[in-house]
Order: sequence, then structure tokens, then C-alpha cells
Amino acid sequence: MEQAKKEWYVVNTYAGHENRVKDNLEKRLETMGISDNLFRIVVAEETQIEVKNDKSKEVVKNIFPGYLFVEMIMTDEAWYVVRNTPGVTGFIGSSGGGAKPFPVAKEEIEDILRRIGQSDKKIEVEFKVGDTVKIVSGPFSGMEGVVDTMNDQTQVATVLIILFGRETPTDINYIDLKPADY
Repeated sequence: MEQAKKEWYVVNTYAGHENRVKDNLEKRLETMGISDNLFRIVVAEETQIEVKNDKSKEVVKNIFPGYLFVEMIMTDEAWYVVRNTPGVTGFIGSSGGGAKPFPVAKEEIEDILRRIGQSDKKIEVEFKVGDTVKIVSGPFSGMEGVVDTMNDQTQVATVLIILFGRETPTDINYIDLKPADY
């Protein structure tokens, strides 16, 4: 028999219930005895800045409403426990009729984990402090700014952007930046 390996899967939930389902799964890990097969449960959330009436505030937004990412070894028992957790509506990549789902491609899950700051793999960047960069995603997408500081540990750069007519330091993930084309 082939040795099953640890892979990432996408679990479908009721929209808005992702954190509740995550809590339910974490409780079931111990009570159902599947902690050897279920490792990480991730709700893909990121902090964004919302600007309303010239005031900005941080809000946590779910990048994929209605979905959780689960790192697990796909055994019959683990699959059954996850599938039958309250709030779970199924797995993405399962054709139904008892067919187990396909795992998420390593590159795709790595991009998601990096975006929410949970990746172990570091990305190589083509900019340094003092360089002008373009923001390619998030609430400031399309804006340009100058890199003020870089934290290679968290993979976040503080970029000085012009907001409401003044230079504003803004923390942006490396993955969301690219060198400006001049």
C-alpha cells in the first residue's frame, strides 16, 4: 500500500462561518483521535486598510469566503471527521459519490500562505531600501512608493506612499510588490 503523505486540501464551509468551523475542527482533532492525520487548519485572512471619510482603519478580511485550508493525511477516518464537522459542506476537488478530493498544488498553497504571512519559504525580491516599487495587489494596488524599511523575517516592507497629499508609511507584503518600471 502506498504511504499517504501530508497535503493541503480546500474545505467548503458556510460563508462567514470559517473561523467557527476551524474551532470545531480543532476540538474534534483531540476528541476524535485524528491529530496524527490533521495538522494545520487555516482561514486565509489578511489585514487591510479601509479608508472612509478621510479616516483609515484596519479590518481583517477573509480572502476566500466560504473556504478553509486543511493540511492533512487523507485517511478514510480523517476524511470522514472533516467532512462531517458542523459547518462543513464538503471538499473542493471531490467528484462526490465517495471520491476523495484532490490536494491543492504546492505552488498555489505556498502563494496563499505567503500572502497571509504563514509561509516557511522566503521569496527573493528584486528591490531594496530606497527603491521605488509598485503595489500589485491589495487596497493600494496600482500605487507606487519608496521602500523605507524591509523585514526579511516577516517578508514585509514599509513603503512610503502619498495618501491624502502626504507621505504615509504603509506595511506591504513582499509578494504584493514589484520594482517600478522606469
